[in-house]
Amino acid sequence: MKMRQWKWNLLPLALLFLFQLLVAGAHVTTGNNVTPPTATQPAESGVIAEQNGLGLKFTHGRHEDSSSQPAVDAAINLLQRLKIPTRKYDQPSGFLWYARHYAREAFYLLFMNGPPLDNQTQKQPRKMSSQLKDAVSLLESAAKDDNSDAIYLLAEMNFYGNYTHPRNYSRAFQHYEKLAKLTGNSTAQYMLGFMYATGIGDAVERHQGMALLYHTFAAMGGNTKSQMTLAFRRYSGIGTPRNCDEAAFYYKQVADKAIAYYRSGPPGGRTLSKDSYRWADAEGGVYGEGASVSSSGVNAHKDGVHSGSDANLDDVLEYLDLLAKKGDLKATFNLGKLYYDGSRHLPRSLRKSMMYFGIVARRYWMKDGKLNPNRPVGLEKIASKSAAHIGLMFLRGEGTEQNFEKAFTWFKRGTANGDSMCQHYMGLMYLHGYGIPQDALKAASYFKAASESDYPYAEIRLGALFLDQGDVPTATRYFELAARYGATEAFYFLAEIAERGIGKERHCGMATGYYKMVAERVEEIHSSFAEANEAYKSGDKETALVLSMMAAEQGYEIAQANVAWLLDERRSVLSLDPILPWSTDRRPSILRNAALALIYWTRSAKQANIDSLVKMGDYYFYGNGAPQDFRKASSCYHSAAEGHHSAQAFWNLGWMHEHGIAVEQDFHMAKRYYDLALETNDEAYLPVKLSLIRLRLRSFWNRITNGKVNSIQEERDQNSPRTLKEWIRAFVSYDEEREAVQKEKSRQAAAGEQGEDALEDTADSRGTSGDRESYYDELDLDIEDGMLESLVILGLAATLVVLLHFRQQRAMRRANNPAHGNNNNNPSDTTGQAAAGGAPETQQQGRQGGDEDRGLFPAPDDPEYPAWIAGAIGR
Repeated sequence: MKMRQWKWNLLPLALLFLFQLLVAGAHVTTGNNVTPPTATQPAESGVIAEQNGLGLKFTHGRHEDSSSQPAVDAAINLLQRLKIPTRKYDQPSGFLWYARHYAREAFYLLFMNGPPLDNQTQKQPRKMSSQLKDAVSLLESAAKDDNSDAIYLLAEMNFYGNYTHPRNYSRAFQHYEKLAKLTGNSTAQYMLGFMYATGIGDAVERHQGMALLYHTFAAMGGNTKSQMTLAFRRYSGIGTPRNCDEAAFYYKQVADKAIAYYRSGPPGGRTLSKDSYRWADAEGGVYGEGASVSSSGVNAHKDGVHSGSDANLDDVLEYLDLLAKKGDLKATFNLGKLYYDGSRHLPRSLRKSMMYFGIVARRYWMKDGKLNPNRPVGLEKIASKSAAHIGLMFLRGEGTEQNFEKAFTWFKRGTANGDSMCQHYMGLMYLHGYGIPQDALKAASYFKAASESDYPYAEIRLGALFLDQGDVPTATRYFELAARYGATEAFYFLAEIAERGIGKERHCGMATGYYKMVAERVEEIHSSFAEANEAYKSGDKETALVLSMMAAEQGYEIAQANVAWLLDERRSVLSLDPILPWSTDRRPSILRNAALALIYWTRSAKQANIDSLVKMGDYYFYGNGAPQDFRKASSCYHSAAEGHHSAQAFWNLGWMHEHGIAVEQDFHMAKRYYDLALETNDEAYLPVKLSLIRLRLRSFWNRITNGKVNSIQEERDQNSPRTLKEWIRAFVSYDEEREAVQKEKSRQAAAGEQGEDALEDTADSRGTSGDRESYYDELDLDIEDGMLESLVILGLAATLVVLLHFRQQRAMRRANNPAHGNNNNNPSDTTGQAAAGGAPETQQQGRQGGDEDRGLFPAPDDPEYPAWIAGAIGR
């Protein structure tokens, strides 16, 4: 018995030990990796920081007090020798993670009696090592002497938490403000503008006027991020009236830098990386798989959207590799193409791509360039594309040494088979003289041949040649063709033409839109998406939030959606937060800002994100981040449903009509919206059917109790045949022109257009439809139902009378013909006896023949004739 008691006494200790093991997995472990680097660099301070790896690179400038510089140098040396720990954050990773998570929650419930705490206050403040303390002490002493390098380093460390320094947004704000006043540093001005705009960390109260002021000064100092931020604010009217000219001015500054960066690369331009993507899409969208617009309908099978993209890509690579080993050259080429282009889930591998392209090319050409006699039939197209990629890699020096001669050889092989990519790069080599004499005419001929195959980069070069010659319409046409494929240079040329009004009137709105596209496509020069993605994957939500907010302030819709997604606290209707209220409180306070989340949902929705628009309606519906406003919620749902066909929005509208929220309660309208939700997305079958069952029960009860709510009305099937009455009414009132207008209206309504506007446009284009409509109104052709019935009865009666008359005449003729025939056929020399003896027989035969030939109706001399004729008229 004592043994059992002893074991039970050890149970709490065992549970405590288990809990420590579980928590240890979420805490810091020492390693050689570093925290995410800062995204900003000082523009004109004495220090240019590149925080890559364990330390910093610094270029020192002049300082008012150089006596403090040795202290800064000593601090830098200490920071470079620091061993930066890797922080492992608690994030969902399968069944074991959830088991550990809920075990920890149960332990808090059973054994922790203290009040629930925030993540930032629950954990012990991050302790600084003695080496870090010494470095900070040296920097602070130098900062007191107004050393700009020291002030900048202290500001960055407090803001980003670099080198394990605790984050302190208030102190970071003080250092940035001091640096901006001392030196006018554009990076410090940008950071002050950012902190005033967002109020991050409650370091300062949000003030859009001050944010605009600091961003303006930073933009004048050449800060690209502030230029982007100002352009977006002027473009959208955030904190200032909308001004297209100023928006175009700032966007052009960034676009000029972007296109210069793009053209500074190898021949053909830099390969631009795209690190921006919506984090919610990895989980099926804001509302989950199938319920979100981003993962339903036409977006259901897009690459890179779903959470299983990694697994899907692995399956594709494995399948293609299996086919390639079996000798499938098309699969071999596709492998090379995948490794050359790369993606978010597949890093580029130029060595592998060259290997796969070479396998295909060797099956078609021999080493001396002659055709392989054993080449497979139909290999010309794939071999030419492989030659184009091999030549491009030699031209650009990708995965191999740059060699113009080999590039020209491979392009020439592909050109012989009419490959458009080879034709384009042959033209590029002649245009710029890469290893061959320059020849603009030959270049133009190659560009022309490639553009006939709709190769976008050749269309850009051909358009640029026409633009140099002053043929603006032709150049514009080629740029627009290339813009269909998202070519960055095409957008830039179109922006320049629209901004300067070359060949046509200046169009500010179009120019601003094109400049914005160019600026946002070159992410490397001003965004920090890569660092934000890494922080999000590792579970460091605070760093991910800060870096994403910077991109969101610059106008990136994807970043705005990501920030709102991080700040969103209503991701699930069936949340455990009401059951486990302490779990919500441990969410970091910086991630609990519903008002800021609503701001970014709104900005994302204004840039055509439909899920964000529906989410914006949810916030107004539940009163998150703003006072509860059902009418605004309904307006958001209507915009998402009618204009963009969101099944979730249709369902929400149906629910509001069912319960009479912001609209008159109407069960019939609720049913229509539920039906539209199912028509929009087949995956909404279960929730819609359950809602309809409940709705029909409520409607039935409302009908039998004589309720005041409009019950569900049975709608007639559109495919059911018309009745005779409906056919006659349609025939009498038919108007061909009005019917055409009605069909056009129905077609445009189905396409999501406004029916009344479409009808007016159609009437204006025809010119006389309005007059004809009033003409028919004056004729007053409305026919009452009783008159129509009378006309139908009279018509049928007249038809029967005419038919009866013809039948009667026909019967009389048939009755007279047999008697006349019998008299003519009696022979004159027949004896009286024979005549007398044969008369009865002949008479009987004649009567029988008359009965057979009288037709359908009885003869007039028939005793049944009067009764029959009376019955026919009665019928």
